[in-house]
Amino acid sequence: MKLRQISYLLLGALPARVLTADIIKTDGFSTCLANSDITVNNVDVQYDKGSNKVTFDVSGSSAKSQKVMASLIVTAYGRNVFQKDFDPCDKDNLVEQLCPVPQGNFAAKGQQSIPESYAGMIPAIAFSVPDLDGQAKLELKAADSGKKLACIESHVNNGKTANVPAVAYIAAGIAGAALILSGVSALGSSASGAGTAVPSPTFFETFTWFQSIATNGMLSVDYPPVYRSFAKNFAFSGGLIPWTQMQENIDSFRNKTGGNLTTDSVEYLRNATLVYNEGSDGSNMTKRALDFASDLFIRQVATTVNGTQNSTAPQSKNQHFVQGIQGYVEQLSIPRSNTFMTVLLVFAIAIAAVIVGILLFKVILETWALWGTFPKNLTGFRKRYWGLMGRTIVNMILCLYGIWTLYCVYQFVHGDSWAAKVLAGVTFAIFTVTLAVFTWKIWSLARRYKKAEGDTGALFENKDTWRRYSLFYDQYKRDYWWLFIPVIIYLFARGTIIAAGDGHGLAQVGGQLVIEAIMLIILLWSRPFATKSAFWINIFIQVVRVASVVCILLFVEQLGIAKDTKTITGVVLIAVQSVLTGVLAILIAVNFFIHCCRENPHHRQRKEAEKAAKALSPPPESDPRHSLLMDQTAYRSPGEGMKKGPETYDRRVSSSSSVPQTRGGYETVPQHNREGSGDYLTHGRTYSGSYQGQAPPAPYQQPTLPFVGGGGHAPYRV
Repeated sequence: MKLRQISYLLLGALPARVLTADIIKTDGFSTCLANSDITVNNVDVQYDKGSNKVTFDVSGSSAKSQKVMASLIVTAYGRNVFQKDFDPCDKDNLVEQLCPVPQGNFAAKGQQSIPESYAGMIPAIAFSVPDLDGQAKLELKAADSGKKLACIESHVNNGKTANVPAVAYIAAGIAGAALILSGVSALGSSASGAGTAVPSPTFFETFTWFQSIATNGMLSVDYPPVYRSFAKNFAFSGGLIPWTQMQENIDSFRNKTGGNLTTDSVEYLRNATLVYNEGSDGSNMTKRALDFASDLFIRQVATTVNGTQNSTAPQSKNQHFVQGIQGYVEQLSIPRSNTFMTVLLVFAIAIAAVIVGILLFKVILETWALWGTFPKNLTGFRKRYWGLMGRTIVNMILCLYGIWTLYCVYQFVHGDSWAAKVLAGVTFAIFTVTLAVFTWKIWSLARRYKKAEGDTGALFENKDTWRRYSLFYDQYKRDYWWLFIPVIIYLFARGTIIAAGDGHGLAQVGGQLVIEAIMLIILLWSRPFATKSAFWINIFIQVVRVASVVCILLFVEQLGIAKDTKTITGVVLIAVQSVLTGVLAILIAVNFFIHCCRENPHHRQRKEAEKAAKALSPPPESDPRHSLLMDQTAYRSPGEGMKKGPETYDRRVSSSSSVPQTRGGYETVPQHNREGSGDYLTHGRTYSGSYQGQAPPAPYQQPTLPFVGGGGHAPYRV
């Protein structure tokens, strides 16, 4: 009991959009009695805790004048929280318009005070819990016989919801910050000629985490309303952006390519009220849906007693039963058959934005170069902007591959337009082939490097290889560069199970639980990440993914879990996922400050290797040490050339060369040519044989002495 109370307190503390304060009101209604003597056209009841009054607006028609008894039952999370039987003619509950119910049309409007004894029966938490899962049922019975004359049911809410636009904007801002950090790293990579991995959490980790929250809300299970609203905030990560004009254009496209818009269009959704099936396989609809599906409606009209209607003809909204992926996308006013085309157009817009942005930055740099000198670290971008553009697009394909698989499979199964199915097949093939080609290329390079050098370190040390392919493995240790392959398979499998299992919640949750658990085991076994921070962050993310699926398992209808238990589970799930999202946001902010101070381990190792190689190589000609190695022949007259001695000389050097040449690690000494003298055709020599009985010292390991000449011997370097 204490756990339930704590969970409800957490639920009340969730961020919610407040429409009004401390009120409970009905939200539409449906009939629950066929062929009733009293027809109800409109019900609008609102209770204000501050004034302790009920404001009501009820209208309908009756076949005859009769006295009635009313019964009101309010349930929350499957439990009765308020129940009252009253006589509209009683002086304590007098409703003049219903005492008695007149023959013909009638309307009852007004306010009524609620006694403190009844007001105290309403739990205080009902006024603060977002997405209140409440139901109100009103029955009218004949006062003399007790016969049911009318029955209506209405959803009850308090005007607060966890579907807050600010949450979506904040989440998009977090993903944008991770993307900017990745862009800064890419610019640094272009400038240095070597890849520098983004500190964890990366854009890939952040964006795929948001996709996990979104897909958690797409399963065919009986979600608590509060979690359904929370998951809706992350729809942007799957490319689902409400845009009415786009949906109208997609409807037109489908209509021309074999689509059926009767109950699957944005126009239909405008006039429909979504009702979420409680069953996970579509067979366990509510009783009123089974009995009166053809008679369900929501009317918004006002009438007077035996008078004409003041408004236009009744405008009814069809109750549209949805579940799974359809329920998730249609709450965004996206018809289910428009899902793939919506994501395709959003992806195309994103690709165009990336291309235009990079080209615009290139133009700015070129203009800057004409009028001044731009920072040196932007030189790499200026030279390799095409490569950066391609790298960014491939990274987007990798991030979207799992969700893209989901939408393509869903289009194949539920789509109605042949053209949309063709586009789904073509784009899915392009995505898959792109990742397959990169995988094959990286695998081939790894085998080649291992065969030639004994390990695959060149994947991290070779600048060109790193620049082209590191986006797949830059977070991993050298021995675990291949882990990106299981990640791609994991994304594909998860998307396929969710889409192919739509309508079968237990199968979806079970399959996803197995996949998430396998990925967690792989990460714990291999510990593949190059830094401890990356390891713990990714383990934390994967643990939360597994825990999320376990929680969603309780929402499966076949298990028969009580609604209040489901709501408590949903609250806990929101809390855990919100904490992880907040942690990622904090870490991204911190990484902005430390990114320039802490070097990537692969980058650091590569730089150390280059520094060591440079220390073992001969100093460049510009090095000050070459001041002792000046050519003596520059200070001699042409007649002072040396004669050939007993040593062997290299005569293959061009007579016009005045630059020292390298032969087998020894520098040859250039000499000036003297015309007509065969004795001075030799411009350099290489040492052969022994060096006083010992092997000659390497010039880059021993001090170099000035030229030494004497007798008939040519000058040589020691």
